[in-house]
Amino acid sequence: MVQGVKLTELIEKMNLKNLTPDIDLEGKYITVPEINRPALQLTGYFEYFDSVRVQIIGIVEHTYLETLDEERKKSIYKQLLAHGIPCLIYTSLIQPDGELLRQANETGTPVLVTEKKTSPFQAEVIRWLNVQLAPCISIHGVLVDVYGVGVLIRGESGIGKSELALELIKRGHRLVTDDAVEIRKVSDDTLVGSAPSITKHLIELRGIGIIDIKSLYGVQSVKETQNIDLVITLEEWEKGKEYDRLGLEDEYTEFLGNKVKCHTIPIRPGRNLAVIVESTSINHRQTQMGYNAAQELYRRLQESLTQDR
Repeated sequence: MVQGVKLTELIEKMNLKNLTPDIDLEGKYITVPEINRPALQLTGYFEYFDSVRVQIIGIVEHTYLETLDEERKKSIYKQLLAHGIPCLIYTSLIQPDGELLRQANETGTPVLVTEKKTSPFQAEVIRWLNVQLAPCISIHGVLVDVYGVGVLIRGESGIGKSELALELIKRGHRLVTDDAVEIRKVSDDTLVGSAPSITKHLIELRGIGIIDIKSLYGVQSVKETQNIDLVITLEEWEKGKEYDRLGLEDEYTEFLGNKVKCHTIPIRPGRNLAVIVESTSINHRQTQMGYNAAQELYRRLQESLTQDR
């Protein structure tokens, strides 16, 4: 099975115009997130040519091609298209000449065009492909954006994750996904969560059924993707069990080799979980900014003990 991003998805996402409509795009995939501007290749140098990358022709490359005679251009096009590149994209609404389109149709190489300038378009494609092609796992949980902090809520089935997410949404926060969370590792420091397409914007409430959050609460209540900054695990309150009360030692959980700070919250009647999650998110942001309330308490205790001596 071919692994990668369908070329049709790139065309739709980047709003590209297909200049070779007779070529069947089904079965064409992009397998690497990097792109290439074939500058040296247009001079005839094809050593170390990374042909699996998306190839982009900008104003500089196009202007150079215009300086070549027809026979030389034919030769360059033939060499470039013979490498089985996934596609050739022209930026800034540049129109390729008829010879290139003829050879592209013969070799089955899609030729696309965008109105965007080369540098911003290149950055946008790389960023999108990095997310789409990142290592991915799917886990059970709920992901919400709380004050800009991506909070992954975990726990046993039926413990109240979806109900907690609904309460957070009513308080102005945003749902990313319920029940299943697709986690992608886009860098050694960043995990991005999203919803499977089949359950996007939907929440399951036991006894009620499926509800559409976007339809009920508006587009401001949902979000497509979110960095995972914090994990909160809900568990039944267990009498006699020791729970962390100070938070002096951080705990972490690991996904795809990346560590994420986590907290375990015991469930007990009367606890306002939405407020607890909000406070945890704000406290996390404060910690990221360099202030740790637990360490501040420890410092005050140390000062108090010193003064009492």
